[in-house]
Amino acid sequence: MQKMIFVNLPVEDLVKSTEFYKSVGFTLNPVYSYSNASCMVWSDSIFVMLLKQDFFKKFIATKQIVDAHNSSEVLLGLAIESKEEVDNFVKKALDCGGKLMPVAEIAGDEGMYFRDVEDLDGHIWEFGYTEPTAKLSVRFL
Repeated sequence: MQKMIFVNLPVEDLVKSTEFYKSVGFTLNPVYSYSNASCMVWSDSIFVMLLKQDFFKKFIATKQIVDAHNSSEVLLGLAIESKEEVDNFVKKALDCGGKLMPVAEIAGDEGMYFRDVEDLDGHIWEFGYTEPTAKLSVRFL
């Protein structure tokens, strides 16, 4: 069996969140999508399940949903094939209501280029390109 990851995210407005993810380049898998969830596909092995908050709560028992606009539990990173594609994904996200995040400065001359964007519910996605010979160093703001 192929190894896959399903990232489950609580969302306030399933329709708007589904459109946001489609706009930045994910595709909708209708087989796993219905009134409480949208299955958004990034690749053959990476899926994001957008779950209405009330439905999401059924999976986490006694824990509270984090207000991702004010707190963060994870940073979700996606590898992109070029700097131009990173900028393209970020532009699409911003055009659809996403918010650019202030993050560590990544020196372009070191072969790394990253930009972080909040989705409509505050979940942070990092779009990044790293050249194969990049030096992995970060300068924090």
